[in-house]
This record gives sequence, structure tokens and C-alpha cells, in this order.
Amino acid sequence: MTDADAAGETAAASPTGLADRLTLPDDADPTEAAAIVAAVSAHIRDQEAAAAAAAAEESEGASWQGKQWGFAGRVESLQSRTVRVRDGTPTDAWSAAGRSERL
Repeated sequence: MTDADAAGETAAASPTGLADRLTLPDDADPTEAAAIVAAVSAHIRDQEAAAAAAAAEESEGASWQGKQWGFAGRVESLQSRTVRVRDGTPTDAWSAAGRSERL
């Protein structure tokens, strides 16, 4: 991404750039138009923040949170032994299955 691309995205996301892209009612006075632009801008900003939070959560890495009991139960049913899934266990199912003898 170049600086020009980033500047273009910033201008498109700003309320003034958004006002140019919106189709506002013909009978809307400047105050109503500003309120419409502010509401749509806030909605878009909230969606972008939610998407960024979801992307950050996914990029933090997978965890065994809520899955360790299912994996331990599968090992118990297939290998007839009880295991404890530790925090350092690989979260990739294939890697964890390959190391199940060491759990």
C-alpha cells in the first residue's frame, strides 16, 4: 500500500468523503444531512473496529480454551487412557494427535 492509497482510504472514510458518496434526500437541510453523515460514519467506524478486534483475536493464535476437554476425551476413548492437555500442547489437531503419547 502506498501513501497515496492510504490517503485515499482516509479521505473516503472521513465524513466529508462519505458525504460525497452518499445519496442524501433532496429536501434535507444542512443540519439533517450532517446528522445522516455522522450516523453512517459512526456505523462504519464501529464495523471497522469490530472487524479489527476479530482479526486481532484470530491473529493472537489458537488456544485450547474450551477444546482441551474434547481432545482429552477423544484420546481417552481411542487409546483407553486418561491424559491432561497442557497449555504448551500444540493447538494444531494433527500435531497434538502425533504427540498424544507424551501427554
